[in-house]
Amino acid sequence: MTIYTKALAAAAAAAVIGVAAPATAQQKGDMTLGIGVHSVNPQGGTSTTSIGGISVGTNARPTLTFEYFVADRVGIEVLAAWPFEHDIKLNGAKVGSTKHLPPVISLQYHFVNESKITPFIGVGINYTTFFDDKLTGGPSLSLDDSWGLAAHAGVDFKMSESGSLRFDVRYIDIATDVKVAGGKIGKVDIDPFVFGMAYVHRF
Repeated sequence: MTIYTKALAAAAAAAVIGVAAPATAQQKGDMTLGIGVHSVNPQGGTSTTSIGGISVGTNARPTLTFEYFVADRVGIEVLAAWPFEHDIKLNGAKVGSTKHLPPVISLQYHFVNESKITPFIGVGINYTTFFDDKLTGGPSLSLDDSWGLAAHAGVDFKMSESGSLRFDVRYIDIATDVKVAGGKIGKVDIDPFVFGMAYVHRF
């Protein structure tokens, strides 16, 4: 169990305790900016291709979120990140690497209560673009871009009137067609859980 998983489990447990009587909600027109770090953990396992089983490693990078509340408690959030870089393994051995940007737009609902803990959930859409694909000492490698759905959940721990510490997790549907030397060898399912921690400031 990673540190992100442990932190999220603790936050989720606290959130269950914290959902009590209603209090002042985030209001329409509010905005938040979050600065943190997220770890992309592929859950797709090993995908079978014409040249063998391909899997993708984990990676953590700095992230930035912006959320605008279109109604009380309801916000639209955009997730951006420094490019993630992943090892590519063939039959368990590293054979190359790739970078990707996975921006996500989510519609989110924030549950408010009288504690300092605010849970939230969201659903959205992801577009992942791959670049700088490399095979070690081999032919050219290309990974096609991907569209997919995304789910989001987390909790905000209030630190001040305008600042919170956030723990969150996302599931993103990412699958890409892989080409070697211009020929398609199969589809690789990445489907990561993305664990994160951030400081979120409300304006």
